[in-house]
Amino acid sequence: MEEIKVETTDDGAIRTITINRPDKRNALSRAMFEELQQLFEVEPPPTERLTLLRSEGNVFCSGIDLNERLVHGAPPLAEVCEVIHDYPLPVVARVQGDAIAGGAFLALFCDFVVAAKPARVWVSLVQIGLAPPWILTRRLTQLATPALARELVLLGDPLTAEYLAEAHVIVSAVEPDELDGEVDRIVGRLAQNAPLSLRAVKATLAAQPYQELPHDEVEAMIVRARDSEDGREGVKARLERRMPVYAGR
Repeated sequence: MEEIKVETTDDGAIRTITINRPDKRNALSRAMFEELQQLFEVEPPPTERLTLLRSEGNVFCSGIDLNERLVHGAPPLAEVCEVIHDYPLPVVARVQGDAIAGGAFLALFCDFVVAAKPARVWVSLVQIGLAPPWILTRRLTQLATPALARELVLLGDPLTAEYLAEAHVIVSAVEPDELDGEVDRIVGRLAQNAPLSLRAVKATLAAQPYQELPHDEVEAMIVRARDSEDGREGVKARLERRMPVYAGR
């Protein structure tokens, strides 16, 4: 079974990337991260107008496969989110269900997030002894108000897509049976626009100063949390469905 599927419309205007691991709640393995990174690092053909990122099943993406993380360490989540953010053409995320941890960032780094109202965005890393990479948290502070960004990453509790749409963090939240129609509306409208104009506007929007801020000390703190005993304990506790016991080291 292909865990990442890629399809293109006959006219080449719309590329669709599908995360296809519904039996694992679309958790991303290291190989899947690497494939996604490669897909967004390629130069799009002249006919392309946009990419649609979607998934199979009831969960959009539950983030990093925790079993793999215990063995192989942190996968390139920040790198994948950055190449999505920097992709030369618009990227639309279709979020039919929960977007958790890395899956939340995957969606929020897209240019448009269209979600079903009950879907939840859940940046739960702090609850398992981890911290999001610098660039991902900084992106949240641009997408949301400082108070909402803190609610997402410091509490680590889920927020509904409807709530985030009302806060203008995502573009749209609709009833589940209206999701595909709303996605088609936005995708269709983007596909009508001139590709060179889309590229110019996307490049302007992607040129954000937060990438230039010095943050070596903060990055070191994130790495310490990621590689700590507490980080491993948090991941193990989540896999074992128990409360973690943190030691502060």
